Amino acid sequence: MATVYPFRGLRARPDLADRIASVPYDVVNRAEARALAKDNELSFLHVTKPEIDLADDVDEHDDRVYEQGKKRFFEMITKGQLVQDDKPCFYIYALTMNGQTQTGVVLGASVAEYDKNIVRKHEHTRPDKENDRVHHIRTTTAQTGTVFLVHRRSEAIGAVVKATTGKKPAVDLTASDQIRHQLWVIDDAAYIKKIAEGFAALGPIYIADGHHRSAAASRVAAAMRKPGTAADAPFEMFLAVSFPEDEVRILPYNRVVKDLAGKTAWEFLAEVKKRFDVTDGKPSVTQAKQFALYLDGKWYTVKVRAGSYDAKDPVKRLDVSLVQDQLLAPLLNITDPRRDQRIDFVGGIRGDAELERRVREGCAVAISMHPTSSSDLFAIADAEQVMPPKSTWFEPKLRDGMVVHRI
Repeated sequence: MATVYPFRGLRARPDLADRIASVPYDVVNRAEARALAKDNELSFLHVTKPEIDLADDVDEHDDRVYEQGKKRFFEMITKGQLVQDDKPCFYIYALTMNGQTQTGVVLGASVAEYDKNIVRKHEHTRPDKENDRVHHIRTTTAQTGTVFLVHRRSEAIGAVVKATTGKKPAVDLTASDQIRHQLWVIDDAAYIKKIAEGFAALGPIYIADGHHRSAAASRVAAAMRKPGTAADAPFEMFLAVSFPEDEVRILPYNRVVKDLAGKTAWEFLAEVKKRFDVTDGKPSVTQAKQFALYLDGKWYTVKVRAGSYDAKDPVKRLDVSLVQDQLLAPLLNITDPRRDQRIDFVGGIRGDAELERRVREGCAVAISMHPTSSSDLFAIADAEQVMPPKSTWFEPKLRDGMVVHRI
């Protein structure tokens, strides 16, 4: 069972939400964040990416950065730009992109169950990124970034979501990227109970995106916990929004490589054909165990051969693993994609046109992947294994500042 908690959310004032809500702190660099927040003193990036308000020679992990974020955060509270709900609530968050809507429940997820792997993981975390979030949470005394969870379909939760979204939302905004963000508040005791019971009946829930935020919340809770601490103490939960598996949109995480390890394009393609079934042109449909290769101005469809991998291993059978194990490592000598500077990763939202552009502008080859599925994510997390780096690209992105959790 998964235990979830309502909480007293700190929310952007509805009439200011379109100015406050910002892209997640970890999808933009300092210069990009500064440009997005330019001429908008209310942008939540001033809280989540506070280095934008300091000189460039101030390191982004300097104590002054976190103190700057705290200063802006409490200014927004004092000025009534962020307002805390009077009682614990759940929230419904809907995102609509290109006519497709996914609707999730904003909740407090249990740190204890994260530690016990009831809230399941599928990625390793980096200490430096964890440390950054720990420092930010401790300094602001708030969780400002939302963990993206996925849960199995639940009729009970779905019924509450449907009833709630039939009403007028508290916030309804369309961001500059044309993605619509809507938020409803659930403060009705009966509905709160139904949601909690619905999650309790589901079994585990899964982290899709936000491993560093959840790991940081666990570390903060461990440092703050004392004997007798209540399970629903604010620091014993972390801010999350959980979406049903059949609504989550996972896009591929594509690859581009800068050189062919000394081979000509013809030599490289000849080696690819020894290991895979290759035909000219893009695939007519995208499917598992198949990818597209853009090389020397041409597209090729590349199919993985049956029997060339362990179909029972949830990690080894992933398309990203097959590309890594059968192409990148043996043919291009890329054995550590996390650190090898010859490879780069391109989110699927940018499409194949971006891959073609990267090759035209200097890369040697691009690989258009088939996306990882929710069932793959579940299988790997259930097996307590770890996905290869850059396996999933979730779109659309949540906005920071829609709901904040104070600890």
